[in-house]
Amino acid sequence: MTFPERFSNLPPYAFPRLRSLLAGLESGGVPVDMTIGSPQHPFPHWITDIIVAHASGFGGYPPNDGTPELQSAIAGWIARRYGVAVDGETQVLPLNGTREGLFNAALALCPEEKNGTPVVLMPNPFYQVYAVATLAVGAEPIYVPATLETGFLPDFGALPEDVLNRTAIAYLCSPSNPQGAVASPEYWADLLALAEKYDFKIFADECYSEIYRSSAPMGALTAGKDLDPERVVLFNSLSKRSNLAGLRSGFAASGPENIKRLKALRAYAGAPLPLPLQRVAEMVWADEEHVEANRALYREKLDFSDTLFGDVDGYLAPEAGFFLWLPVKDGEEATKKLWSETGVKVLPGAYLGRDYQGSNPGTKYIRVALVAPMNELQPGLTRLKSCIYG
Repeated sequence: MTFPERFSNLPPYAFPRLRSLLAGLESGGVPVDMTIGSPQHPFPHWITDIIVAHASGFGGYPPNDGTPELQSAIAGWIARRYGVAVDGETQVLPLNGTREGLFNAALALCPEEKNGTPVVLMPNPFYQVYAVATLAVGAEPIYVPATLETGFLPDFGALPEDVLNRTAIAYLCSPSNPQGAVASPEYWADLLALAEKYDFKIFADECYSEIYRSSAPMGALTAGKDLDPERVVLFNSLSKRSNLAGLRSGFAASGPENIKRLKALRAYAGAPLPLPLQRVAEMVWADEEHVEANRALYREKLDFSDTLFGDVDGYLAPEAGFFLWLPVKDGEEATKKLWSETGVKVLPGAYLGRDYQGSNPGTKYIRVALVAPMNELQPGLTRLKSCIYG
């Protein structure tokens, strides 16, 4: 199959699909957008001063592998957050947003063959970059259902042995998007044992790790600290943690060999963060005060959601993250009804999943992003409940 052919059957991305679904429908009330997970809380006030102080850096090419100070700041955060010591120079690669890393890691680390065509595992529903990265390297994507029955996390261990023998990579998002499920220590232990047995890498997407109710979720580096450091590649960013989606500051952390390969690809096919923004990121990774304030705002929203939807059959309070994964009869129909009758805009759950073995596990859900200010969010959620659940 040629490179263009691999992408010929990709479904449209979620948000163009949503625009098509709602085309021609008028808003039934004051619009409240709950579709995209774009944070709206304020970011640290001192960021602008740092950019101004280092603005001359826009005049030169930034260091491809990140400044030593940024590498060190990220390594320091990893040590504090995960209790794992990593070398900033050899085990950390600052990214221009984690989407770059989640895609390029497959290019850099997926073998051309493993007992035949390599397999890449991913939860279903999932962040769509996982699938596109898999197709780009000519591997076979396996969409593993993450449903209520599996705790909204994929049961990779239930796959047939012939699939596991070909598995090269498993993507896992914890806390999960869209359901807000958190991988427990037992889940991590089982997944790491599976990866050891069948010799595949775990790509741990932990972008929502700092938005939680009470206890910080265990991370993949913590769970795998006694294993070969090449077994896990961790991805995280400032987008959700610090409300800086536009800064495009993320990182990959892993063993020296994995990071060496990622750096080699970055030299030809990547775009490092501009130097003034790297200086900002150095300071933001080192500060936790603004993160705690941000977490408190989301906790208030999650608590309100629990109170409002607690009597809805099938509602499950998310453990972490900032999405609600609400059960409905049909996600597309519920989305159209909400928009045309109330002005509340959500995302059909099926747009985040794939039809696999005859079903899409997102079909009977809608995803609701809790990113709007509380004065918009409360009436919006209230209208949503009245419209859909009566």
